[in-house]
Amino acid sequence: MDIGYARVSTTDQSLDLQLDQLRTAGCQEFYSDVISGAKADRPGLAAAIAYARAGDSLVVWKLDRLGRSLQHLIETVAHLECRGIGFRSLTEGIDTTSPGGKLIFHVFGALAEFERDLIRERTHAGLAAARARGRQGGRPPKLTPKKAQMAQQLHQGGTGITEICATLGIGRTTLYRYLNLHQKA
Repeated sequence: MDIGYARVSTTDQSLDLQLDQLRTAGCQEFYSDVISGAKADRPGLAAAIAYARAGDSLVVWKLDRLGRSLQHLIETVAHLECRGIGFRSLTEGIDTTSPGGKLIFHVFGALAEFERDLIRERTHAGLAAARARGRQGGRPPKLTPKKAQMAQQLHQGGTGITEICATLGIGRTTLYRYLNLHQKA
């Protein structure tokens, strides 16, 4: 059985075009969502997948109606494949129940993995270049050496923790962490 899934992002948009195309393609059961593609929780898609049985096919009008990203699309289709459910995209002409459709999808998967590896490689290279220039990543310390010296002097002079924190603009945890480290040293 072919199960149709349609999605639009806002209530201003209409599902009619997608539903008409899905009917023409021979779908007998229909599910839909009116929700942004960026949202992970799509009740209509979850219901369509739950309804589908081995041998069925989930059919969409276009690929972007199913997946939030290429990675999400690949994960969804892989989940369907594990359950013996096919996938068809009418506009792109992809049908994972055929050898050619499976090939196209595996190529998509390889491209997505390649893209992730490139991003990871560029990120590591950028961090290494920044370190070579003496830059450390992360948030700057709230308690600078000058403030730490002042905190130590105020604490030794008997000033209260709350007053020290207010004066230096730091939190109690930061101050206690510094004082504990300083006392151990």
